[in-house]
Amino acid sequence: MGKSKFSVASKRTKLFVGVGGAVAAAATVAACSSAASSTAAAPAASPTGSPAAASPAGAGAGASAGGTVITTAKSSAGTVLATSSGKAVYVWTKDTGDMSNCNGACASAWPPVTTTATATAAGSAKASDIGTITRSDGTKQVTYDGHPLYYFAGDSGPGMASGQGSDGFGAKWWLVAPTGSDVTASVSTFTTAASGAAPAAPAAPAAPASSPASGAGGSWS
Repeated sequence: MGKSKFSVASKRTKLFVGVGGAVAAAATVAACSSAASSTAAAPAASPTGSPAAASPAGAGAGASAGGTVITTAKSSAGTVLATSSGKAVYVWTKDTGDMSNCNGACASAWPPVTTTATATAAGSAKASDIGTITRSDGTKQVTYDGHPLYYFAGDSGPGMASGQGSDGFGAKWWLVAPTGSDVTASVSTFTTAASGAAPAAPAAPAAPASSPASGAGGSWS
């Protein structure tokens, strides 16, 4: 009798052990599977985050550029101010101090020289003379020696100064010298690297043709 009890108990024990082992094995497999999936998910998340963090820095760097550059150009009346893109800039004698009196239709014909970042100087323009004022629409207008600067809508491109001496809207418009004084002489064009007029002097490439190997003086004509 004791033998059969032992035998039954032994069978039950084996059964429990077998079931418990299967449950433990299943739990181990599930845990391993969960750990593997979380490990795989972690690297996928980090690349997505890192480019996003880098993009604001790049955007900020690009946004800091773009300030208007006031430089100088050669004209028949001497050196005058222009932008780095070769556009003429003017002052209006109706402006008082650093206040702009050109608005509405006037500002359409004579657009203010504006900037979205710090305006800078190049050529013989003086950095200490460059400043800005805030217009009624919130834009920043560039000034030179305390005078607001303007473009002329009638200038067809770089190197043009067709607004020089105009008395549109009741007062004279003048080009500006690097000293800040008005240029009142007649000027219709000027030369800057951006205007395309400066490269007109490449007569140098013709020099090799003018020196024949035979040294025959002017007989090559």
